[in-house]
Amino acid sequence: MPARFRDIFTESFGDEKFIVTNSIPVNLGNDVFCRGLTVYPFKEWLAIEERVDKGEGLTPTELNSIKRLIIAPATECVADRQGRVLLPPNLRSYAALERDIVFVGMRKKIEIWDLEAWNKVFGQAEKDIPSGTLASAELGL
Repeated sequence: MPARFRDIFTESFGDEKFIVTNSIPVNLGNDVFCRGLTVYPFKEWLAIEERVDKGEGLTPTELNSIKRLIIAPATECVADRQGRVLLPPNLRSYAALERDIVFVGMRKKIEIWDLEAWNKVFGQAEKDIPSGTLASAELGL
């Protein structure tokens, strides 16, 4: 994990522990999905678990999918002094992480992507961004 991300997590959330798990797959259409990983500060993860336990606004099928895909594979990690984290093989395999890896800061979480997958995800985000909408204007974008 890049040192600046690790430092921000530690300073912002007051904990060196974090959780790494599967990201929600990004649907590119035609049953093509890109998969990555998400890193959460430990305290933020605990809050996510509480919200999932409540399951508000989710059908039983959606809730079970979240539990199977996101909650179950979650792994507690701590970076060593050089910022290295050993990701479990099941998580590396899910995200197809091999050589070129991208870390994307997302405020209260960090996403980890294979570079090729990230380029596709970023391209999809360009298509999906709500440009010229009231919602984007209210965000100041």
